[in-house]
Amino acid sequence: MTTYSPAEPEPAGRPDVLDGPFSTRQLLRIDEALRLADQGSGLVFTVYVGALDEPVREHAVRLLDQLAEPSRSVLVAVSPNQRVLEVVTGSESRKRIPDRDAKLAALSMVAAFGGGDLAGGIISGLDQLASRAGKA
Repeated sequence: MTTYSPAEPEPAGRPDVLDGPFSTRQLLRIDEALRLADQGSGLVFTVYVGALDEPVREHAVRLLDQLAEPSRSVLVAVSPNQRVLEVVTGSESRKRIPDRDAKLAALSMVAAFGGGDLAGGIISGLDQLASRAGKA
């Protein structure tokens, strides 16, 4: 096992995701939440964490449109620095997750974010959204 001190350069090939706001454990928990949401609902859940261009909603919609199955997808787009959250549903997923339910999940996520729990908020929101979608 190789360890690196902060003074040493990072090894080549280190995934950029490790430089983000999440620990490895948090990333694994988010990945598991995504897998469970996908399997439990039959929809495709995706999380984007990063800057969102203005207008934010339109940027989130463009991100959703770039996914492999946008009509069956649910995108949770979070920009912690901008203090912005968007939940975007595709045409098919919207039939199973009405805007009202997406807003309730978003409120729950925002409450967790306000308490400093970015990963926990995302995980909880994914669970709520998948639960509202029900089984495929």
